[in-house]
Amino acid sequence: MKDNTCNYRRIIKQQLLCTFLALLILLGFISPAIAASLENRIEQFPQWTSKPSLKLAKGDLEYPEWMAGTWNVTSTLVEQVAPLAPDIVTPGFEDNQNYLNRAIAFQVRFGSEYGSSATGFFSTFQRFQPMIVADRAFNGEKIARAYLGDDNVYRVKIDPDNPNQQITLLRGERKLISRITGRKTEIPADKRFIATEVTQQLFRSPERLYLNEVETTASYQLLDSGDISAEQITAIYLSPQDPDYFRAGDRPVALYRYHLDLTKKS
Repeated sequence: MKDNTCNYRRIIKQQLLCTFLALLILLGFISPAIAASLENRIEQFPQWTSKPSLKLAKGDLEYPEWMAGTWNVTSTLVEQVAPLAPDIVTPGFEDNQNYLNRAIAFQVRFGSEYGSSATGFFSTFQRFQPMIVADRAFNGEKIARAYLGDDNVYRVKIDPDNPNQQITLLRGERKLISRITGRKTEIPADKRFIATEVTQQLFRSPERLYLNEVETTASYQLLDSGDISAEQITAIYLSPQDPDYFRAGDRPVALYRYHLDLTKKS
């Protein structure tokens, strides 16, 4: 009888805890994906079966101070996975195999910008603090030229009123229109920084339109030497306009894992 009473009390406590957590989620105090940290997500690669839970992207992505400066980057694609193959394979997946274990060099830079972390009424009285943000136009153009060639890339433009909107102008009247919709950051340990952004992309050419959604999750580690070592994972998701969208759902249709070495330019 005593054992049954203990079991009954345990069940009641579990039910109350579940109800309490559900109430916190409903009121917005915690996220339903509270246990799914970005660090855990990276560790679970390539077993990704859904998109991450992110906040709406507002303003720009703020980086730690130790990332400020201009960096020489070596990026190497070390693994690529098509989780839904052979039924669904994205355009270009096979071509990207040419980049496997191939080091690609380019530059990126991060600089100071003044912005406030507060919003609304209190932002008027919030002291403006320097932020370290990516030079998205510079970085986007350098990366595009490194992978596509100088002759194929004209310019990368950032909306002056919204750093989350970007247009890459390519040869042959082609353009890639990108809009960052979601974002999340974590600092799991000293000298470590993890960031995730989800971007809606529209590739437009005279021949066709292609839409998809791209998640970029990167983990940066500041080394004792002052260099930075990073792991980056890019996940491709189908857009609702794709005929295979309902078959894929929120599962990624392509996954790419890169290793990056960043050395500060002298």
